Amino acid sequence: MKYAETLRALLAKPELVVAPGVYDGLTARLAAQAGFPAVYMTGAGTAAARGFPDFGLLTMTEMVENAGVIARSASVPVIADADTGFGNELNVTRTIREYEMRGVAAIHIEDQVSPKRCGHLDGKEIVSRQDFLANIRAAAAARTNPDFVLIARTDARAVAGMEEAIWRANAALEAGADVAFVEAAQGLDEVASIPRMVNGPCLLNIVRGGKTPDVNLRDVQEMGYRIAILPSMLLSSIIEVCDVMLKTLRETQMPPTSAGHPSVRQRFQRLGADEWDALRTRFRENDEQVDVPANSGGVLS
Repeated sequence: MKYAETLRALLAKPELVVAPGVYDGLTARLAAQAGFPAVYMTGAGTAAARGFPDFGLLTMTEMVENAGVIARSASVPVIADADTGFGNELNVTRTIREYEMRGVAAIHIEDQVSPKRCGHLDGKEIVSRQDFLANIRAAAAARTNPDFVLIARTDARAVAGMEEAIWRANAALEAGADVAFVEAAQGLDEVASIPRMVNGPCLLNIVRGGKTPDVNLRDVQEMGYRIAILPSMLLSSIIEVCDVMLKTLRETQMPPTSAGHPSVRQRFQRLGADEWDALRTRFRENDEQVDVPANSGGVLS
């Protein structure tokens, strides 16, 4: 619950909340250690880490389990992808409760037809206005923690145009959402227009190679956005690095050099090895030496 309150406090400040996209415990820790105030659990990255494209192939349970791993690993608020809410108002209600139980600070729910697909792919379909708003109302009502942040995402821009997307964003805010997320805006003028037309805080999704143009985060703040997520930044970079390393190993048959790179111990320290090592002796420091009698089988009488 404290992280939801922390995210609310961040949103009340003038600075843009920048949340890099993470998809497991390692990337969550790296982003938090880099000094970012929040992280974003990317649905595309969560699917990719399980060997699937972002085509709505994961279940609510799989998404929630990963959100829990990330929330456990990061020391900052987690904003998580919750796809379509995984069904109607009943499913959305359970979705909210499950994410809350995992310590997530915020989720976004979208208006795509299930199974959904990445917001920066063509061929999307959206549900009716009535279905979308019913899900947002159900999500708002399902919260047990009033600080839990509900983000309403609409993919209507690509299907029905910007006017419909703005209508849905504003209607979702009136229905109880805290932040509006208009997905896949095209062109800088369109990106800049969204915070002017939406009657509440806005989130911008910056996807590498996606439909929304690259934009400096300082400009994003000047436009009036409150949150910027970068779901593909780490995932795309890791894929590229892995391809290079694997190609080099296959061609040269030489493992990467250890010189100038972190040791095994140093890598584990990024994951809290020092704290875990401290537990090895913490509960034994004041114990006297206990000798086990011979032939006792290790059982003390």
